[in-house]
Amino acid sequence: MLNLLLPLCLGLGPSLQTVDVPLDERDFGAPLEAAPAAVAEEDSTPAAEADEDTDDDPAVARKVDEQSAELEEMRALEDATITSPGHEGPRIEPGGGLRAAVRRLGLGNPMRHHLLDVLQELDDAARDASAGPPELPLVTDLSSFDVGSVKDGYDIPVEMQPLVAEYIHFFQGAGRGWFRKWMSRSTRYIPLMQPILEASGVPRDLVYLAMIESGFSPQAYSWARAAGPWQFIAGTGKIFGLRNDFWVDERRDPVKSTGAAARFLKSLHDDLGHWYLAWAGYNAGGGKVHRVMEKKGTSDFWELSDGKGFANETKHYVPKLIACALVAKHPRAFGFSDDEFDFQPKLEFDTVDVPAPTDIEVLARAAGSTVDELTELNPELKRWCTPPMPNGKAYQLRVPSGQGKVFAENYPKLAPAERLSFKVHKVKRGDTLSSIAAAYASAPEAIMQMNRLRNPRALKVSTELIIPVPSARASHEGRPDAALERQVARAKKSGFTAAKPEEEVPAGASNKAVAVGPIKTEVVNGKTRLTYGVQSGDSLWVIGQRFNCSVDDLRKWNGLGRHGRRLQVGTVLSVWPGEQPAAAPVQNVGGTLVASSSPSPSSKGGPAPKTHLLAAGESLWSVAQQYGLSVADLKKWNGITDHRALKPGQTLVLAAP
Repeated sequence: MLNLLLPLCLGLGPSLQTVDVPLDERDFGAPLEAAPAAVAEEDSTPAAEADEDTDDDPAVARKVDEQSAELEEMRALEDATITSPGHEGPRIEPGGGLRAAVRRLGLGNPMRHHLLDVLQELDDAARDASAGPPELPLVTDLSSFDVGSVKDGYDIPVEMQPLVAEYIHFFQGAGRGWFRKWMSRSTRYIPLMQPILEASGVPRDLVYLAMIESGFSPQAYSWARAAGPWQFIAGTGKIFGLRNDFWVDERRDPVKSTGAAARFLKSLHDDLGHWYLAWAGYNAGGGKVHRVMEKKGTSDFWELSDGKGFANETKHYVPKLIACALVAKHPRAFGFSDDEFDFQPKLEFDTVDVPAPTDIEVLARAAGSTVDELTELNPELKRWCTPPMPNGKAYQLRVPSGQGKVFAENYPKLAPAERLSFKVHKVKRGDTLSSIAAAYASAPEAIMQMNRLRNPRALKVSTELIIPVPSARASHEGRPDAALERQVARAKKSGFTAAKPEEEVPAGASNKAVAVGPIKTEVVNGKTRLTYGVQSGDSLWVIGQRFNCSVDDLRKWNGLGRHGRRLQVGTVLSVWPGEQPAAAPVQNVGGTLVASSSPSPSSKGGPAPKTHLLAAGESLWSVAQQYGLSVADLKKWNGITDHRALKPGQTLVLAAP
């Protein structure tokens, strides 16, 4: 559903409670003592947004893309074939509206060819419709169909209106392929969802709202960032108790999201007074429905849909749901044969406790199952593992029906190294992926996959990263950790590739970041050559930024292979600037001809700057090199006894008082 409802539109009382535990309140284990601490609070954006909907498993990500594309394509055809209220009326004969849509589309429109194929298929189906008696007589003329003959079979209001007839024709024609898929999935999810709806005090046939929203697809995801079978956006889902964070997205869970949808729809019905208005509110927001009702002075949905007020999508929403319910309960009466559907088995499972974060592959082995089975039964999981839970709670995992006992026997036998451990690291200025991985005995690829970092150069200061770390036992014994090794292998297989350390961009470095190490300028064979001395914190990218050249240029000029050793402090690099900015002023430092980007006593002949504002990552040594001074003088002039006490933003005096 393109559900753009905002919390402020709901008018809900304080009795509603949310279920959402902040990441920093969860138990990830004791912090690593040697973990570097944050220095600056520049960017509070979390490493993974609350509405981050990507998955570790590429197969799941592909399924999300496929099923989302399925919905968008269907809606595009829907727009092309269904007339808007107030325009050309529906063609009541089978295929009539579809034929009109074909006439409206240009010859070059790719949808035209698709609709022509559907028309042929519809004609073939009409010829075969007499095979076998349907539960109702075959409906060939909707204008004479008595909807009252089936009303008693529904616990939601159904009636025949022009747009209802158009949507029935749409499902018979242009939307036939999608309707087949929806019906095939319906047998998997309707038996699960209807008891939840009934227990919540709402009609069982509201299940067809999930059918038109997503086609019963847990992986459906819209351009409006609505997710799951009931298509909740993040804000509305949170209001109705659906957790959506780094680890899980309960909007995709068919059980939890059905309970939330029941509560949402019940509140809308209680507020608006009629199920048609509640459905419209589910699509457009209760506040919008109230405003249109007040403006037009009526609570009749069909009158509210006439003229301006609702968007076309909302005007179509109620008739689409009615049409879906009519055809879904009586498919043969509306021209569908049984062999058109590939009905899926009812979703059944056992629920087991997982007390600690554990790799999905390991859990599948413990349950005597497969990874594919567990990911289908637990679509809320975003990572290749179960999430850490607050207050020592166990995660409720679903396993195939009948396998709960097997899992309960096997899980306690798992070695600690088969499970997962995590730490939380707050990125500080100067951090790189490789330095963070080294600090935690982790691996850059595992960190990238866990935090969805496709670009290893995209670290932001003050963001929080979840770091997979070896188990305590593996660390103590100095041996590889099985769970971490599996995650690294999966990350590489999924295309997560770490950059070479010398190519990494330190966190906090902008596109204007420059290296500040000493350089020597000389002319060789008529060309200018700069000789640069590498200092702490430099990378090839940072050096390239200063001299306006690429990393590949630096590699070529200095014979550095892609798999060469890391840059070392004191390494001398040659730079051939060509048409580069003028070289930095030359000065004599320690008997070596060097230059810096800031004026110095010997470069311009003028006085040195009297003060220097210390930037994050700078040291007394780097400042001394920049201005041709000694560390001892800087300490004496500034009364510094402990260089570790320096802080960004501190002002240093650069001359004797």
